[in-house]
Amino acid sequence: MLGPMDTGEIRARYLNFFAARGHAIIPRAPIVPREDPTTLFTGSGMQPLLPYLLGTSHPAGDRLVNSQTSFRAEDIDEIGDNRHTTFFEMLGNWSLGSYFKAEQLPWLFTFLVDELGLDPSRLYATAFGGAPQYGIPRDDESARLWVGLFEGRGIPAPVADLGSMQRAAELGMGDARVFFYDETKSWWSRAGAPQSMPVGEPGGPDSEVFFEFPQIPHDPAFGPYCHPHCDCGRFLEIGNSVFMQYLRTDTGFTQLPRQNVDFGGGLERMAMAVADNPDVFLIDVLSPIVAGIEDLAGVTYAEHQAPMRIIADHVRAVVFFALDGLVPSNTAQGYVMRRLARRAIRQGHLLGIEDGLLTGLVDSVVGAYKEAFPELAEQRDRIASILAGEELLFRRTLSRGVREFGRLARNGLTGDGVFVLFDTYRFPPELSVEEARRTGVPVDPAWPGRYDQLMSEQRERSRTAAAGMFKGGLADHSASTTRLHTATHLVHQALRTVLGPHVVQRGSNITPERLRFDFSHPSKLTPEQIAEVERIVNENIARDWPMTWREVPTDQAFAEGAIGAFGDKYGETVKVYTAGDPDGVWYSKEICGGPHVERTGSLGHFRITKEESSSAGVRRIRAVLE
Repeated sequence: MLGPMDTGEIRARYLNFFAARGHAIIPRAPIVPREDPTTLFTGSGMQPLLPYLLGTSHPAGDRLVNSQTSFRAEDIDEIGDNRHTTFFEMLGNWSLGSYFKAEQLPWLFTFLVDELGLDPSRLYATAFGGAPQYGIPRDDESARLWVGLFEGRGIPAPVADLGSMQRAAELGMGDARVFFYDETKSWWSRAGAPQSMPVGEPGGPDSEVFFEFPQIPHDPAFGPYCHPHCDCGRFLEIGNSVFMQYLRTDTGFTQLPRQNVDFGGGLERMAMAVADNPDVFLIDVLSPIVAGIEDLAGVTYAEHQAPMRIIADHVRAVVFFALDGLVPSNTAQGYVMRRLARRAIRQGHLLGIEDGLLTGLVDSVVGAYKEAFPELAEQRDRIASILAGEELLFRRTLSRGVREFGRLARNGLTGDGVFVLFDTYRFPPELSVEEARRTGVPVDPAWPGRYDQLMSEQRERSRTAAAGMFKGGLADHSASTTRLHTATHLVHQALRTVLGPHVVQRGSNITPERLRFDFSHPSKLTPEQIAEVERIVNENIARDWPMTWREVPTDQAFAEGAIGAFGDKYGETVKVYTAGDPDGVWYSKEICGGPHVERTGSLGHFRITKEESSSAGVRRIRAVLE
């Protein structure tokens, strides 16, 4: 192998290697697709190029190469071992009808051996074993090419037909170097295996390259014998050439008139091979993040590998999400970002990191990638601000959520418990299940169905509320509605602070999802006024005021500063709710009879989603708690 080579040099060598062979270097696509509603994230370099692989002409030509930032949400639960990451860079080269197997495989082999300096005796290759029931022959051409490439370096290259994963584990590798696998491992189409492809769908065989770590012993938990596709970790896939060769027809499969090549190779995995290190978290772009975690936690990676791997992977991902314009939310890509950020914070909490985890690691990510992605350094402060806000928001509920988990899941975690933890304490369902596994609490396998049922019931209550089929402005007395109702007290006072004492509540409508608050004011609020109301409300949520109440004479309530709603009629005595100490320091006092939380700190982050006119002299805001 050559001397030390970091990911930056590997990336540069790859792009230059294929540029010298007539490929145009194209920019990466955003990690959040802008024109593809079928998927949440860019999961490979091929994904943004699919229209061109299907026949559209690319403006840069018919030979392309790039390095694509990618994310695969399906790998989240795999994080913690030594080789899986959710975020990664995919090196890719493509031929749009320009060349095929006879060029692609020798070029790839030359790059791996001569440019990266990999020992060819540590490389193994695969090819498609055929699907005779569909008239698709075995890919003998790729196998022959691999045999010639290995033998050209003085390495014997017997071929073995392993077929399925089960058969491969039963047979083992023997002395073979090139292996045929069935369609579950060596075929690509958007629909999957040949039998799943609709008429008109293109697809074809693929050919993978694996690097062997002989220092990793085979784990018999994955079968009696090891083989390249075994999941024990001894073999690492570092590249896959897809040969888009066939078209599904009414009668079977036929050759495509224009055959394409789609290669993808994980940059981090190539770096593992170059360094001969089976731990991806010790390569140059991830080890600084791990070191940053060690500094924050005061413990070593060797002692806490799994949580540090989760943190390093997730923090890197959310930094790049923020770079590409994503913010944490409760829907779509924003929810995945929130899930990653909160999972990282939770793992850091277990290591003793009580604050500043996300922002404390931003510079580690920026430092590792600033040469390849200078925009990270340029947007560092914006990224840090987004992540700081999310961490502040989650830490307010983390401790209480963990504490309530211990109470609610004492005899096992059920769908009801998961729902209460999310609905009342905003503790994500995934973290509840993860916490149960970590602490050995049994999990009801039927929890997802029950949780979905309860969420559906809550949404139905919301729809009923939206139709105005409830009294007093409240859809129900659920935890979510109670939080939002409590927030209206803080909103009312904040509006009076920002706009003046003429502000009086003129109505409200509260569902488990949002609050609607009408108030007297003659003109549209400016963006600055809206921002200031949000700031004041969130400031008083963070102060974690106790919500106390007492019943007093109506005249006394108004004399002590309590406010009410316009047009309400009061008896001789009223119930007054105070955010704070009614006899000491307080923020708001309001005459009210509805349900309230015990402390404002449990509310979450307040955000105004809309401000509009309700009627003459009355404005309306809609807002949510996140």
